[in-house]
Amino acid sequence: MANRHPSPQRTETSDQQRDRTAELSADIETTGYYPQVVAAGIADALADEPVVAYVLHHEPTFDRDEVRRHMTVLTLTPTRLVLAHTDEHPADDVLPEPYTSTTTEAVPLRTVDSVVVTRTVPTATAVSADSPHDAAEAVLTIGWGAVRRLDLEPAACSDPNCEADHGYTGSATADDFSLRVSAAADGGGAVQRLLAFTRELSAATSRPR
Repeated sequence: MANRHPSPQRTETSDQQRDRTAELSADIETTGYYPQVVAAGIADALADEPVVAYVLHHEPTFDRDEVRRHMTVLTLTPTRLVLAHTDEHPADDVLPEPYTSTTTEAVPLRTVDSVVVTRTVPTATAVSADSPHDAAEAVLTIGWGAVRRLDLEPAACSDPNCEADHGYTGSATADDFSLRVSAAADGGGAVQRLLAFTRELSAATSRPR
C-alpha cells in the first residue's frame, strides 16, 4: 500500500537542502494576518539563512466580547530554530490605536535538547489500514533550557506530630515552548503539517553538531 503521507526528501548536506523561503512567504500572505508585519519579523530573524521547513498556526482568541487573533510561525534553518509570534492588541496606554506586536527567538539547533511529540488518534482510525496517520490532535513541545519552572512546597516528614522546619521540596521542569494543533479546530491538514515539521526538526537535531 502506498504511503499517504510521504516524508519530505532529505539530503546529506545543508547546502543541498531545498530553500522554502518563497513557500513560507506565500503561506504568510495567504493567511491575511498582517502578512507584511509577520514576514518582516521572520526575515530579520532568519538573517538570509534558507528555510528548510516551517509550520504556521493562526488562531483566534476570545477576550470578553472581542475576538483577537494571533499567529505562531516555526521555521527551521540549517543551523537554527526560529520562533515568531504575532499578537494584535486594542488601543491602550502604549498606542492610541490598535497595533500588533511580534516577538522572535532564534535558537541554535545545538542547544535543542528535547523534541516531544504527543499525537491523539481515535481508536477506530488507529486500527484502520486505510488511515493509519489521521491524528485528531498533535502537540509539539520543544526544550532548549531557556525557561525552567520551579514548583516548591513545604517539606514534611512521616511523623504527624513533628513540628520541625524541614525546609522546602520541589521540582524544576523545562517549560520552553509548546504548540497544539487539532483537526477539529485547524483541520486535518494542519495536524499533518505540524507532524511533518516535527520529523524535520527531529532529524535536524539528531545530526552530529
